[in-house]
Amino acid sequence: MTAYKTAPVASRELPPGTPFIVVNEAAERFSYYGMRAILVIFMTRYLMDANGQPDLMSENEAQGYFHLFVSAVYFMPVLGALLADSVLGKYRTILFLSLFYCVGHFALALDDTRMGLLVGQGLIALGAGGIKPCVSSHLGDQFGASNRHLLSKVFGWFYFSINLGAFAAMLIIPWLLAEYGSSVAFAAPGLLMLLATIVFWSGRYRFVHIPPSGMDFVRESLSRTGLQTLGKLASIYLFIAVFWALFEQIGSSWVLQAQKMDRMIFGLELLPSQIQAANPLLIMLLAPLFSYWLYPVLDRIMTLTELKKMAIGLFITVIAFVIAALIQVQLDEGGRVHIGWQLLAYLLLTAAEVMVSITCLEFSYTQAPKTMKSFIMAFYFLSIAIGNLFTSAVNFFIQNEDGSSKLAGADYFWFFSALMLLTACLFIWIIRYYTEKTYLHDEQAV
Repeated sequence: MTAYKTAPVASRELPPGTPFIVVNEAAERFSYYGMRAILVIFMTRYLMDANGQPDLMSENEAQGYFHLFVSAVYFMPVLGALLADSVLGKYRTILFLSLFYCVGHFALALDDTRMGLLVGQGLIALGAGGIKPCVSSHLGDQFGASNRHLLSKVFGWFYFSINLGAFAAMLIIPWLLAEYGSSVAFAAPGLLMLLATIVFWSGRYRFVHIPPSGMDFVRESLSRTGLQTLGKLASIYLFIAVFWALFEQIGSSWVLQAQKMDRMIFGLELLPSQIQAANPLLIMLLAPLFSYWLYPVLDRIMTLTELKKMAIGLFITVIAFVIAALIQVQLDEGGRVHIGWQLLAYLLLTAAEVMVSITCLEFSYTQAPKTMKSFIMAFYFLSIAIGNLFTSAVNFFIQNEDGSSKLAGADYFWFFSALMLLTACLFIWIIRYYTEKTYLHDEQAV
C-alpha cells in the first residue's frame, strides 16, 4: 500500500472497505449476543454434569460467572491490540482470532457440562475480545482528512449494525434454546461467526491497511505523549467502568427479574431472555434520532462536547436503575408487575448507552496517537472489563453458602443506583479539567 497526503478536500464517498466491516460486525455481534443472551438461563436451568445429571447454579453464582466471562472478553482486547499494532496488523489479527472464536461456539454446542462451558467461554473470550479493538479502529483507519466529516455518521451505522445483529439474536437464540435445547442454540451463533469471518476475508482487497508499527508502537506508548494520553483517558474510563457495571446487568439481574414479571404483550408471552432484544431495537431507533435531532438541539442550548454527552448519559442510567429497584420492591411484596415497566427502564438505559458508549467509542479513537489506535481502543474496553469484574465480585461476595443472598431483592438494585449517582456527580467535576487533543491518519491509497 502506498501512502500519500492530500489537501483536505471534503469527499461524499464512503471508503470501499466499510460495507465489509459493517456486515462482518452485524454477523459477529449476532454470534456474541445470541450466545450470551442465554448464558444465565443455561447455567440455572440446562447445565449438566459428566453423567448427564442436572448441575445447576444458583442465581447469584450464575450472575457472578456471567459477569466474570464478560470481564474476560473485555480484558482480551489488550492482547488483540498488541498483536495488531506491533506484529500482525489489524486485518490479520481479526482473521486469526476469529478462528478461535468459531471453535469456542462449537465447544459450547457439543458439551453442556461445566468443562464445556469453561473451554467454550475461554475461546470465545479470546476471539471476541481479541478482535474487539481491531475492528472499530480498522473502520476508523479507512478515513482521512477528506472524508473525516463522515466518520461520526459511519461509527453510528457501525453501532447500528452491532444492534441489528444483537436484536435478531436475542429474539431467535432464546427461542432455539426453549424449543431445541442448548446444542442447537449454541451452534447457531457459531455458524454466524463463521459467516462473519468469510465476509471479512472477502473485503481484503478493498481495505486500507495500516501496517503494524513494531517498536514504534512501544516507543510511542511509553513516550511522554503516550503516557499522558493513557493517564488522561484512564481518568475518564474509571467512571465509564461503573456505567458498564450497571448496563451489563441487562444480561443477568434484569433477565432474572423478568422471569418474575407478567411478560404478556399483545397476547404473546415473551421469554425472559428475549426482553433483552428491546435494547438493540431501541439503539437502532435512538442512535439516528440523537445524532440528527437531539444533539443539534442540545448544542444550540449549550456547547455539547463528547464529555458532556457522557455525563448526561450517566445521570440517565441512575433513573433507569431506580425504576428497576421500584419494580423489585413490588415483586418482593408479592405484587404482579407488567414487563412494560422494565421496558421503560430499557428505554432510559438505552438512551444512556447511546450517549455514553457510542460517544466514548469515537472519542477514544480520535484521542489516540496514530500508532496507538488499537491499543487505546483496548484500553477503553478495559473499562467494560473492570465494570463487569466489579459486578461479578459483588455477586460472589453477597452469596451465602446456602445459595441465598446478603443483598437480596430491591436492595441489590438500590445499591447500584446509589453507586451510579455518586459516580455521575464526580464525573461532572473531573471533566472540567480534561483537555482534548485529536489525532487522525493521513489519507491512504487503497
